[in-house]
Amino acid sequence: MYRKDRKNELYTVLAKKEGYPARSVYKLKEIDEKYKIIKKSSRVLDLGCAPGSWLLYISQKVGNKGKVIGVDIEEIKIPQKANIIFIKRSILDLKESDFKDKFEVVVSDLSSKTSGVKFLDAGKSLELAEKSKQKARN
Repeated sequence: MYRKDRKNELYTVLAKKEGYPARSVYKLKEIDEKYKIIKKSSRVLDLGCAPGSWLLYISQKVGNKGKVIGVDIEEIKIPQKANIIFIKRSILDLKESDFKDKFEVVVSDLSSKTSGVKFLDAGKSLELAEKSKQKARN
């Protein structure tokens, strides 16, 4: 499917109707409904959170006593709620001292900007995956 055709795609239309900036939220929602990974009052780290659909879904699931921290180099396109903290930074530049909390859940929909050079792009993706895994262990 070409990108221009996505604007009328079922999940794109549904996302707009439900107030999400991207259809990717349904990928997370399906995983969460199957495995029950996001619980009330949890602390969740969302790596690669822009445009913010996952942050919005997670903030609704964890409720007022929970917290979701989103990290991305791009701005988010959602209103920032009281239980959302957004950090505009590359995960490659994050330090353990950037977070006071430990997280029960780490989610990631990271992708690097592609260059068209398969070997280079694969290397960038691997680096992001390794950094995400490291953050999940901390």
